[in-house]
Amino acid sequence: MSKHCQVTGSRAGVGNSVSHSHRKTRRRFNVNLQRKSYWVPSLGRRITLDVSARGIRTIDRRGIDAVVAELIRRNEIKV
Repeated sequence: MSKHCQVTGSRAGVGNSVSHSHRKTRRRFNVNLQRKSYWVPSLGRRITLDVSARGIRTIDRRGIDAVVAELIRRNEIKV
């Protein structure tokens, strides 16, 4: 399974490393993934998510219950 954020869906991007002499080689821009555990009151248990830094901010802004409800609807996590 490829690395991706379960909340935002962001994946690794590709681009070029450019040296001082301006030679280009392909590289990956990996996502800043964190494995975080959250207590979900509506489910009455903890869930562990692989989320990016932006995904953590999204959970802080919208609330864990709203985000988990969307993840269940998208079949991203099992209940």
